[in-house]
Amino acid sequence: MAPPLPRRLALIGAMIAAVPLVGAGAIVIDGLTDTVAPSDVAVVLGNTVQPDGTPSKRLAARLNRALDLWEKRTIEAIIVSGATGKEGVPEGDAMYRYLVQQGVPGDRIIVDNAGVDTSATAHNAAGIMAARGYDSAIVVAQYFHIPRARLAMQREGIETRTAHASFFEARDIYSTARELVAYPVYFLGLRD
Repeated sequence: MAPPLPRRLALIGAMIAAVPLVGAGAIVIDGLTDTVAPSDVAVVLGNTVQPDGTPSKRLAARLNRALDLWEKRTIEAIIVSGATGKEGVPEGDAMYRYLVQQGVPGDRIIVDNAGVDTSATAHNAAGIMAARGYDSAIVVAQYFHIPRARLAMQREGIETRTAHASFFEARDIYSTARELVAYPVYFLGLRD
């Protein structure tokens, strides 16, 4: 005998509610699982730059992770990719200045100020890497962005590894939920 209708509806509702939770869990676990190995470059995805030209805490965490990879000699160069946000400061330029101030030689940092989104960053990185004879990259972003960024890089033919930036804030809940939509869109090829 089948359970009563209210119980079946509650069960169906619980199953539907579980789908985003399972998806979010998969994104978090995947994003927190670094696959760091010696690579040609680190590709640091842009984020907010303050009006005074300093990186936001989230962006500084990404840059510090790339700096760590540089100091451990895991990479040969760093590609910093972003665009110009409402603050009016090109993210790539701000990231370049930050890394130089931390001791990375300027000639080992490649600036891409046309990385308007994840797809553009991956496409631009592929061109930059091909021009310099690089094949492998470590993509650096916050954990929730890692799965989609890796997918975009791999679609450009880049041998991709990952390194998440350790910075957590309440906004991560929104960002992870956003990836529940963004990742399938990229995966299905609905976004270039």
